[in-house]
Amino acid sequence: MTEVFEKLKAKALEDWYDLNSSKWVRIGGGTSGQAMGSYEIFNQAKNYLEKNFTDINLSLVSAVGLMYLEPIVDITLPDGTRTYYGNVESSEIENILNFHLSNNKPLLDKVFAGNDKAAKLWGIQNINDMPNISRQKKIATRNFGDTDPLSIDHYIARGGYSALSSAIFEKTPEFIVDEVKNSGLRGRGGAAFPAGVKWSFLAPSKEKVKYVLCNCEEGDPGAFNDKGIIENDPHTLVEGLILNGYATNSSNGYIFIRQGHEIPIKAAKKAIADAYEKGLLGPNILGSDFSFDMEVSLTGDSYVAGEETALMEAIEGKRSTPRYKPPFPAAQGLWKKPTNINNVKTLSYVPEIIRKGSDWFKSIGTETTSGTAIVCLSGHIKFPGMYEIPMGMTIREVLQDVGGGISKGKSIKVLQAGGPLNGLLGEEAFDTMIDFDAMSAAGASIGSGGIIVGNEQTNIVDLLRNLIAFNQFESCGKCFPCRLGNTHMLEILDRMCQNKSNRNDLDLIQRIGSSMKSGSLCGHGQLGYNPILSAMKYFREEIESAVNGKINLTGVNRDGKMILPTRTRP
Repeated sequence: MTEVFEKLKAKALEDWYDLNSSKWVRIGGGTSGQAMGSYEIFNQAKNYLEKNFTDINLSLVSAVGLMYLEPIVDITLPDGTRTYYGNVESSEIENILNFHLSNNKPLLDKVFAGNDKAAKLWGIQNINDMPNISRQKKIATRNFGDTDPLSIDHYIARGGYSALSSAIFEKTPEFIVDEVKNSGLRGRGGAAFPAGVKWSFLAPSKEKVKYVLCNCEEGDPGAFNDKGIIENDPHTLVEGLILNGYATNSSNGYIFIRQGHEIPIKAAKKAIADAYEKGLLGPNILGSDFSFDMEVSLTGDSYVAGEETALMEAIEGKRSTPRYKPPFPAAQGLWKKPTNINNVKTLSYVPEIIRKGSDWFKSIGTETTSGTAIVCLSGHIKFPGMYEIPMGMTIREVLQDVGGGISKGKSIKVLQAGGPLNGLLGEEAFDTMIDFDAMSAAGASIGSGGIIVGNEQTNIVDLLRNLIAFNQFESCGKCFPCRLGNTHMLEILDRMCQNKSNRNDLDLIQRIGSSMKSGSLCGHGQLGYNPILSAMKYFREEIESAVNGKINLTGVNRDGKMILPTRTRP
């Protein structure tokens, strides 16, 4: 550790100690908190505290991940006791603050203990003992709920940038690449390609200018973990991308985010600016020979921009359509320079892998899939939210222990995992381990981490129609199999929903799907048949009933009429 970084860390730790040894009110932010009114509660708390208390620290911090409990108010006292109030309403915040801060004890309503000390002292449930917390293994989300995401000092105080400092002064780029290889880290964007191997493709290039890119074009319905990491702990991504640049001898980094996602965009830009100010980005980082620049690049509302070559086209100011390969990005990528692309989650693990070692990371998870999975539970589930679980848990454990089971209806019938290009799984697959290979064998994928749960009333054909409508609309139209294949599959599903189908439609949709898989230019078309293929495995009887005119639609589309787009983008 250099003298420069030691000074940064010493100052950060001093401030962190002061916060934790005082009365500290933390209110969960992020998109989920904002949607439930946390910003209004924060401003209300700020005005109230300024008028009534002079010695209270107030912070808008990262979200805990328990979306069903938002807005969350977290109060820590100087004696170390910590408590959480869930589902706080505007009308309650002043009373909570006045009672808790005046009496040094909580109101025993909507309250959970944040540690054992508080649980024993006041006889309340410890939030850390709840299954949806206790069964997590937090690595990429380690700072969630504790730190202000816009404070670089909070991140440094919690061990942030120490991996970078030790890497550039004590370790070679080759060592970093090998460490990521040995950790078993596989890409969390969907393809699950070994991250270290991917880095090794770029590292040997002698080009003066090389690029490392972070893909946060997160457009999957039901997934919000990439944006969640950036808005709740942007520095873990920034540090991971710098380490990627150091390991591959690259000069520039880009964080690629969809336009309009203002909270993660603001967080990423602030984190980069603060890293420059602290000497952690730019020329001669921390006084070393390593220089690296980083910026945020925005794209329009385009799902296919998440494909790595389409992403590069977007950064160059072109229409987001996939490129022909070869050449591959490691040889000729952004502006025809050697390039490496990783997902947000992938890069967010890297600082802890370098700090704690590859063996530590490899000890978590399964034999073929190291580390954790960040899953976003939504739909008919009791505890929707964003959870980081060790690889190897079964789907059933995630649904029952972490998600709390069914929220509406009698039982879970189906889950859609990994985004709209991935599969539907039935109850017989719920004992499948969550790892890349086991999920793939079951007919789905971890993919983006989104898991949408459907109860016994969910109509499989109607669900498929919605998924294929999304895929059809989001096709860039560049290649024939994807452009027309998705359109024809949607037409067939639409006929099923209107009781106008015939027996030949099943054979036709299978032929179309096979042609898309073998002939499409990128993963959008290659994977577009996956939802139907997996549904045929687990729900064939229901699909055949629809072909025979025995479909009973539910929900807003129960009249059978197509209300989603029927044409691809111009």
